[in-house]
Amino acid sequence: MTPQQYCQDKAAASGSSFYYSFLFLPKPRREAITALYAFCREVDDVADECSDINLARTKLAWWRQEVGNLYAGNPQHPVTQALESAVRDYGLDEEHLLEIIDGMEMDLDQNRYADFKELQLYCYRVASVVGLLSAAIFGYTDRKTLKYAHDLGMAFQLTNIIRDVGEDARRGRIYLPTDELQQFSVSEIDILHGHETENVRKLLQFQIARAQEFYDKAFAELPAVDRRAQRPGLMMAAIYRTVLDEIADGDCEKVLNQRISLTPLRKLWLAWKTWIAG
Repeated sequence: MTPQQYCQDKAAASGSSFYYSFLFLPKPRREAITALYAFCREVDDVADECSDINLARTKLAWWRQEVGNLYAGNPQHPVTQALESAVRDYGLDEEHLLEIIDGMEMDLDQNRYADFKELQLYCYRVASVVGLLSAAIFGYTDRKTLKYAHDLGMAFQLTNIIRDVGEDARRGRIYLPTDELQQFSVSEIDILHGHETENVRKLLQFQIARAQEFYDKAFAELPAVDRRAQRPGLMMAAIYRTVLDEIADGDCEKVLNQRISLTPLRKLWLAWKTWIAG
């Protein structure tokens, strides 16, 4: 199996919305973004699936070393081998790959966030940094596109937090800021036990409004000159924002006990529609 095939299989198996936006790219950029996505999946799986924290730290430390190997021209893992040409062709920043690992390590160190400022650092590391790397792979001419990529990544991660609030709670994690739970008179028990109350609804509506603001901000920041090149990000946004809209349009507190998702066919339709719109 080639490194590229390994990454392709990793991306396809995830069923992620990101996968559908890759399908329309020219082969070099498609292989580069697929390798980046596979890297994110590898390090995310360490944080999510490794129950022994010390073992998880050891694995993440190995990945840090492997990023060093990548930039030294001696990658060992299929994912970093696949990333080698992307690093060369698109100037991907080593520090950004290390920041993604920093974000995954935060999941080992904490499962609560005191306020949005603290949560924003986590979102930056696990999502906005990925947006910056993705923008480099897609191509841009105006540096304002990086601000768009940063804020769109933030919107994606806030959408994930809202969609996965129940799933995360069952792992003992609450990503909703603690001070905002208090603001809406919602207890940790309400979240951890899936209590679908009016206060929980108001709390989630507040989170949804914030995510929507980040989408609106990102779209306003994207320079027209780079819109065509950045279509893959807009395709992802079409899918993610549709998920957010479905949560907002229904009984949003139900995310505590069920996961809202789109069918593969609908994701593909949204991606294609965004692609042809230019």
